[in-house]
Amino acid sequence: MTRFRSALIPLAVGLLSLTAVPQQAMAAPPKPVPSMSAQATAPVPSRATKPAACAPTVKSASVDAKLTSLFTNYGNDNSRLDDWTGADGTYSVRLPGGRELWVFSDTFLGQVNPDGSRPPVVEEGGTTVFLNNSFAVESNGRLSTIHDGTAAKPTAVMPPRDQSHWYWAGDATVVGGIVEVTYQEYERFGTGPWDWRWHRNVVARFAQGRLNKPLSVHDLPSAAGVSWASAILKDGPYTYVYGVEDLGSPKYMHLARVRGQSLLGRWEYLKADGTWSQNEADSARVMDGVANEYSVTRIGNAYVLITHDTTEVLSPHIVAYSSCSPAGPFTGKQAVYTTPETSGNIFTYNAHAHPAVRGDGKGLVVSYNVNSFVNTDHYRDVSIYRPRFIDVSFG
Repeated sequence: MTRFRSALIPLAVGLLSLTAVPQQAMAAPPKPVPSMSAQATAPVPSRATKPAACAPTVKSASVDAKLTSLFTNYGNDNSRLDDWTGADGTYSVRLPGGRELWVFSDTFLGQVNPDGSRPPVVEEGGTTVFLNNSFAVESNGRLSTIHDGTAAKPTAVMPPRDQSHWYWAGDATVVGGIVEVTYQEYERFGTGPWDWRWHRNVVARFAQGRLNKPLSVHDLPSAAGVSWASAILKDGPYTYVYGVEDLGSPKYMHLARVRGQSLLGRWEYLKADGTWSQNEADSARVMDGVANEYSVTRIGNAYVLITHDTTEVLSPHIVAYSSCSPAGPFTGKQAVYTTPETSGNIFTYNAHAHPAVRGDGKGLVVSYNVNSFVNTDHYRDVSIYRPRFIDVSFG
């Protein structure tokens, strides 16, 4: 029912059994991927198989039952009818005081029926509210949904400028008590189911005590066609911002950095020769094979990249690469986990880590999203469109 932001590979239009409805009701189905001959052919570093000298070894990965159950139980709870029943995106950031802010993109709000189904969205005559972004706050093992508007008529925390535009969330960071959340603005330019495209990057600044609407919204670099920020990493004097140049297949990592903590500082971009430039046009392709959402986290002396493997067709595989520098190269591809949900119409995508959730330096909590190519699956079974969590250990 909702959009497949990470269209990984060429898809035959005949395979899609999706019905296009207005954008405010749901986002567009997967877009056909251009043929390779139509795509840019600039060189990109190869994904070397030899691991970095500092690379940790993936020891194990198993279901994080606690987090998965937390969202399952919360989504099924009908004590409120304007709260979360499913979403994707699933970024998180630790707030001062210990609360965890969960940042979602497309989100269902409403009730869950006793048989595990949900009513259709409001735009189709049902009662389920569909928003393109939302928050949930976790405190002492309890979740609460954050949206703008009212309980009777909820609206997105990051509102669109009109019905032809909407925002999907990227990674987030906290700066001096202010939450900075990155968003990518998309736009619809026609009536067809695939007539939508990425438009620009922005960062919205939220006060901790008023998360339902931004204090301010600021443009981020967008001229090079890179969608920032798939991941954010604070390391030393810099905040590193990882992005994706999305050609459907392939997808390329790009990297920028800002001195200090805030994304509003002066950006500089990693060039192909390994130096940095303040010219956005110099941003180079670091590697291919990443998803639209991924993560880079420091584990010991290494920097571990977690991503869905977009070198494969609709891959169920989550993989890890490592580097001794936040700027790469990321090498030594390791298998992390194979998502058991992937089958038939169901696919998984956009795995990334949540370092603040497990901060022991020996492992990571990783989330991934689950979706379906069939609209009605999201009404029939609420469990499909919810994040899953795994616990990954390194040695």
